[in-house]
This record gives sequence, structure tokens and C-alpha cells, in this order.
Amino acid sequence: MTAKPNTHPTIRIGTRGSPLALAQTYETRERLAAAWPDLAQPPVGGVDPVEIEVIKTTGDMVLDRPLSEIGGKGLFTRELDDAMLDGRIRIAVHSMKDVPTYLPDGIVLPCILPREDVRDAFICLKAKSIADLPAGSVIGSSSLRRGAQILNRRPDLKVVNFRGNVQTRMRKLEEGVVDATLLAMAGMRRLGLQQHITGSIETEDMLPAVAQGAIGITCRADDEDALRYLAPLNCQDSFDRVTAERAFLTKLDGSCRTPIAALATLDGDTMFFRGLIVSPDGKALHSTSRTGSRADGVAMAIDAAEELFKAAGPGFFDFMTS
Repeated sequence: MTAKPNTHPTIRIGTRGSPLALAQTYETRERLAAAWPDLAQPPVGGVDPVEIEVIKTTGDMVLDRPLSEIGGKGLFTRELDDAMLDGRIRIAVHSMKDVPTYLPDGIVLPCILPREDVRDAFICLKAKSIADLPAGSVIGSSSLRRGAQILNRRPDLKVVNFRGNVQTRMRKLEEGVVDATLLAMAGMRRLGLQQHITGSIETEDMLPAVAQGAIGITCRADDEDALRYLAPLNCQDSFDRVTAERAFLTKLDGSCRTPIAALATLDGDTMFFRGLIVSPDGKALHSTSRTGSRADGVAMAIDAAEELFKAAGPGFFDFMTS
């Protein structure tokens, strides 16, 4: 008896539809095909072994207000989570800095791809760096973290909400809507848009968002095949770094309402951790660092968060709910 050809994809990947989200999803598909020959086979009966399904999220549809006003990080993941739990997709590809610290019941995060450049990129047609911008210049950013750190160093600048994908922001910059903007170096590199970068901002000058530059892949906790497919894609160094940073964020109850930054780096089995919190107006900033073993990364990050919470004192986090 002749077996019927498979009429369903082995893996259906869910993703947002932005150019960056799609670039990250194509990278994931290529890594899956490289690790598993059965996922690299040509289509059978018009069906690819790996299919991509674009899912529009609330965060993609509401572009005229800051994320902090419309619900925070879950705006970029909720619809993907629902599609996974409903069985419409098997895995979902995320920019890890957009993923809430608490995942829905039944969903796990077993895989972090090798992390890209964690720094922020300065993009401007008028100056070579933030320091070179004249007083009163307007910087467009959708990130409270970036805006608060800028205002801490340059209170004479103005920061305005500035959302949209990379291409949209570049167009607005060219139209003079703002004098400069900041984007993640990782995103610019993945999109092949390095030529638009005026300069990189070192992490000593601006600490990145938790998990910036990292791509994470989620699946259902009970999907043994998806877990098996994802296992060889996981970069343990990136996973350990992101896990520590997210523990710091969780302890501080961080969201898009909170200017929080952190970065964990590794030298063998030694982890270096830095974290900070800053008021949205940039006037108050508290930072700390830790060095210890990789195995103690989460504990170090939690301890750092507790230190900053005490240093900030009562009332510092009131803006989180205002």
C-alpha cells in the first residue's frame, strides 16, 4: 500500500509581520533545516515541511501611543500565544526584549538563538553622537529605557514617542520629524541596514534592554516533537545570559512602564552582571554590578535587583502605575 504524502507542515512557525520579525523567523527556519534534514526537504504536494504564519498583534496595530499606555510587552506576544495554545502554530519566534517575564500556562521558552550585538545604534543626519547634538534637539524613541538614560546625561534634549518599524522611523528621520533616533544594533544588522547607523553607543554609556539582541523561540510545554526540534538550536551561553537578565527584570516587576536595563556577559563560567533603574525624566538613576559563577547568575541578578529596589526607596516605582 502506498503511503499518502504528508499534507500538513511538520512545523508551522508563528511570527509578527514586521520586516525584522520576518528576518528573525527566516533565520530560525534556516537553522531548523540545517539541524534536521527532514525539515530541509522540498515541498510535497505543495506543502513545505516548515511553514510561516504571520499573525498581527495588538502592538503592531496601535502605533499612535506609547506601549506603556496600551498594555506593555504582552502586546507583541499575546496573539502568538493564543495561536499556539489553539494549535494553529507549533512554535513562535520572538525578539526576547518584547517577551513578558511570565509566560502563559502551557507555554515554555526552551531556545535562545546565538545573541547578536546588544548595543544601541545612534541614527542621525546632523550629528555623530548624542554628545554632539545641540541643546533642544529632539530624539525620537519608543523606549522609556533609552529616553530616560538620554535625559540623565543630556537633560537639555527632548525625547518624544516614536514608534513604527525600522523603515518607518528612517523615513520620519529623513523628513525631519525628529533630529535623531535610537534603534537596536541587532535589528539593523539583521535587516542589512548598517549603512544607516551613524554610530554605536557603548554599553558603558547606555545599558541595553533586558535580552536585547536575543531571539527566543517558544512552544507548548507538551509538544515533545517541537522541543526535540528546538534543542540543537539553543545557544547555552545566550540562554544563561538572558535568563539572568530576565530574573532581574522579574524581581523588579519590570514592564514597558519601567526604565530598567541590564546586561549579563560571560567569560567562560564567570558571569559579569550590570543593572540599573532610572526615573522616566532621567533625574534619578541607580546602578549596580555583580561578578560570580555562571551557575549563580540568576541569584546574582535577583540580589542586584533587591539592592536597587532598596536604594531607590519608597515612591520610586510609583510611575509604574501612574
